Amino acid sequence: MSDKFDNVSVVKKANVFFDGKCVSHSVFFPDGTRKTVGVILPGSQLTFNVSTPELMEITSGTCQVKIAGESVAKEYTAGMQFKVAANSSFEIHAKDEVNYVCSFG
Repeated sequence: MSDKFDNVSVVKKANVFFDGKCVSHSVFFPDGTRKTVGVILPGSQLTFNVSTPELMEITSGTCQVKIAGESVAKEYTAGMQFKVAANSSFEIHAKDEVNYVCSFG
């Protein structure tokens, strides 16, 4: 996993969720695809509802994630990723500051 994106456009206005516990920026690639790059603050326990498939790459930090339909939460750390199906949800608990990249579709 590379630590940077080249030749992209970044939306200056942040996406702020859950009273600031999760903040991200949208990044657009030359082919038109979009990713978000964000951070979830330590101690936050959040539930995200997704309409399109998502791939979440954890770039730093440690979190527990429970995807809808799964019986138990799993721990994810830097360099790991998880997928969430369209029209589903996941719960994430940030043990410390969690940085992530989310890909859609």
